[in-house]
Amino acid sequence: METSQAKTRKLLLGIDLGTSRTVVMSNRGAKAMVRSVVGYPKDIIGVKILNRTSSFGDDALNKRSYMNLFFPLRDGVLKEASERDTEAARELLQHVISLADPKPEDEICCILGVPARASQSNKNQLLKITDGLVDLAMVISEPFMVAYGLNKLTNAIIIDIGAGTVDICAMRGTIPAAEDQLSLLKAGNFINEVLSNAIGQAYPDVQMNPLLAERIKEQHGFVGEPPGKAVVTLRSAGKPVPHDLTGELRSACEAIVPEILEGVKQLITVFDPEDQEEALRNVILAGGGSRLHGLDVMVAEGLRDYGEVSVSRVSDPDHAGCAGALKLATELPAEYWSQVGDTSRG
Repeated sequence: METSQAKTRKLLLGIDLGTSRTVVMSNRGAKAMVRSVVGYPKDIIGVKILNRTSSFGDDALNKRSYMNLFFPLRDGVLKEASERDTEAARELLQHVISLADPKPEDEICCILGVPARASQSNKNQLLKITDGLVDLAMVISEPFMVAYGLNKLTNAIIIDIGAGTVDICAMRGTIPAAEDQLSLLKAGNFINEVLSNAIGQAYPDVQMNPLLAERIKEQHGFVGEPPGKAVVTLRSAGKPVPHDLTGELRSACEAIVPEILEGVKQLITVFDPEDQEEALRNVILAGGGSRLHGLDVMVAEGLRDYGEVSVSRVSDPDHAGCAGALKLATELPAEYWSQVGDTSRG
């Protein structure tokens, strides 16, 4: 990004660039969320209808009949499938930054979240697309962002359930090392696929896709005992018909639980023995998947052999990670960012 002597103000951003949704918050009170999808008109007719050459989020999804859609993030990191995916990721990030209303004189400094065990290549790729968009960028672990925002920096376990990954992090009073974190690939999108397939098998006449399955999961998702019947009206051979999806929902949502439990059991052992009891009383669910009804109870029950376990949820799953990133950006002077995470100057 071009610099000038006119730049006198810092615009600090926390950005959670997620597989399903991207969230931004600024030190000036901006707060926005957009689905992580970019749409380009298929032909000149689409350009005429749209009156521009790209669209983002729900607007792109709502116009998908005449748009080519790109979902530039997969498993919580940028896709490397094509140059167009990289271009879409950069345009998405540029759009998200614009939602924070930057001014020409601003020095833009942002902290972005990545999956707990993102590779160095993943981090470098993300930092590369920030070049020219911000003046300083840092990438840090997404569950660490959540922990920092909650001030849960010691003897706590964060389980951040996103669309692409479930990130589990043991907070031990330091910046988490590789051995303190896990990334699991059976997450929200995995539930969507399992649910979509299960509905297709149970009701062959139903028109179903993962996006529709995601909406059903977000409205009715649960594990364990159902809070009630999940009856959803679906198109069967083109006609609206109510369907009881309780069994399909339960099986799909519970499909991610065994690996979560195994991950927590693995990370318990990185705590000193005298700290393990306290850590198990500070298990925190975050991310969109934390909304699944009954998940806190099922996780606690699955760990009962380890003693007293207390599982809580963040109050704002959509913004918890982003808020933590902004808090860190606000409290840590920029000259120290490189001591916390990977950084890049635009």
